[in-house]
Amino acid sequence: MSRLPDLEAWAIFAKVAEAGSFARAAEELSLSQATVSKAITRLEKRMKVMLFHRTSRRMSLTDSGLLALEHAARILEAGEAVEAEVAERSASLRGPIRIAAPMSFGLSRLAPALPQFMALHPEVTLDIEFDDELVDLVANRFDLALRISTLADSSLLARRLCTVRIHLVGAPAYFAQYGRPQHPRDLANHRALQYAYSRSGPSWRFRHPRHGEFTQAMSTPLRVNNAEALAPALHAGLGLALQPEFLVWQDLQSGALETVMDDWQVEPIALHLVTPPGRSRPARVQALMDYLVEYFAGAPWARHID
Repeated sequence: MSRLPDLEAWAIFAKVAEAGSFARAAEELSLSQATVSKAITRLEKRMKVMLFHRTSRRMSLTDSGLLALEHAARILEAGEAVEAEVAERSASLRGPIRIAAPMSFGLSRLAPALPQFMALHPEVTLDIEFDDELVDLVANRFDLALRISTLADSSLLARRLCTVRIHLVGAPAYFAQYGRPQHPRDLANHRALQYAYSRSGPSWRFRHPRHGEFTQAMSTPLRVNNAEALAPALHAGLGLALQPEFLVWQDLQSGALETVMDDWQVEPIALHLVTPPGRSRPARVQALMDYLVEYFAGAPWARHID
């Protein structure tokens, strides 16, 4: 039967290479220098190679040591990650979570979800940045982001939670004054309340199951970089807007807003949880992700379809 690898010795080897000396490695690992030295000697005897060049003044890796270092460093990192995760899960979750979220969704849907999570995990601290622009998760050290879009391929890890429909909506007073468009070409005579980060830009793009696609430019009396800011003008009957269902579903139920051109669809978007590259994440971040998955699963505006 083959022997198990000496994982402890390989982890010590990685720490010696990182620290540059047996003494510093022993101090960082809270081990005696003799224990560190014996671990390296065990590896060299087992592998029948020298891992370090040693002189009275300096120490450096041999070619064999250089070849082994990357793998040994992974062993050390994996061991530290396992211990950290198990220790964290065995106690109450604690520590910071840095989150990025779009402004409208963050204020109207994410913020109400947080009190229950905070009550469940009082030692977790949440640092949230609301911004409709896409932020660099790695450069800005975010643990997690919520994004409502069709995600481009990237190194980020994404979990799709649900589909969000986009509705063409207006107030009854607007339709009473300007009429109800039946075809996208009719929108040329209507007023658009425009979201600045719309994927289609100043023109609106629709798709019909039989008639295909149609794009129409419109007069735009109001353009904003936050979709929620369109609500007062919408309710005042000053224009039409393409709005995500999570922002308007209550107004649609109450009759404050109405949909129009329902047979012409705007491409739906999806709600995603996005994390930086790398499979391991702190238990507190995973706990928040699991909580949000369950929380939004029952949202009345969420459509769990492909």
